[in-house]
Amino acid sequence: MKLIWIVDDDEEMGRAISLMLKLLDCETRYFMNPRPAAQALLAGGRPDMMVLDINMPEVSGLDMLEFLRRRKEWKSLPVIMLSSEAADVTVDQAMRLGADGYVMKPVTIEELEKVMAQAFYNHIIKRE
Repeated sequence: MKLIWIVDDDEEMGRAISLMLKLLDCETRYFMNPRPAAQALLAGGRPDMMVLDINMPEVSGLDMLEFLRRRKEWKSLPVIMLSSEAADVTVDQAMRLGADGYVMKPVTIEELEKVMAQAFYNHIIKRE
């Protein structure tokens, strides 16, 4: 069973994503902002994937993504960005920073499953 960490300041959205992931046979851990997620990583936590909201107060999902990609131990962690923002510049920035996928809120379980499968596949290919 895959462990997926969800980081989103919208608790209702976090619960919805968590439920979808559980329906996709994943275990979840939810964080309301990036700081406790980063602390959990630094303490040795290791998810199989992370779903990050982009727009959060204090520390954005893009900041968290950049933090992950700068550390070799998390560089290969699959990360999907989640946002209500469809601006091409934001999508491009997330992908340049190393996101493995980008989904728009509200997301369907089918969209989430598709982007997750692609992100996991991409990381398998990168390791070969």
